Amino acid sequence: MPGESMRAPAMNPSSTPRARSRGAAEGRLTLTDPAVHAVTDFILQQPVTVPEELSIDDALREMIRAGVRALLVVRDEVVTGLITSYDIQAERPLQFLIESGYRRHDEVEVRHIMTPLDRVPTLDWQELGRARISDIAAFFRATTTTHVVVGEHVDQGGPVVRGLISRTRLERRLGHSI
Repeated sequence: MPGESMRAPAMNPSSTPRARSRGAAEGRLTLTDPAVHAVTDFILQQPVTVPEELSIDDALREMIRAGVRALLVVRDEVVTGLITSYDIQAERPLQFLIESGYRRHDEVEVRHIMTPLDRVPTLDWQELGRARISDIAAFFRATTTTHVVVGEHVDQGGPVVRGLISRTRLERRLGHSI
């Protein structure tokens, strides 16, 4: 899947295996639980997406409205990257302004500071089905990444983004940092 274009998730459910539903009352996880329990499964919960040309201020407002800290970035129906609240509220916008010809914060678009999809760690849904939470925790401990995209190959149309795993959400559900 790395290097392949991935489509945004479909609106309708598929017949593939599903992770547990994620609601307001998320349960605790243990390191021996199946890794799919850490996934925000886009078959069950519609992802929040934004176009590349959206201003970062509007993207942050969308995150607040939706109660999420990361958004899939799309061009047409293809996922091109990921943007997080940290990307918007930390140094990236200022670094972009310094390095570019832009002068004002309100000119900065999502595409200017997002992490391109090919630089976001990606795991395969089928392989994840054989893994445990301990495997995901070990992966996060070995990296500085905050999110992992979960991709899935479907019969027609190539790979799609099936879900997302958040380090912060996993830590919260485990009850300790990883």
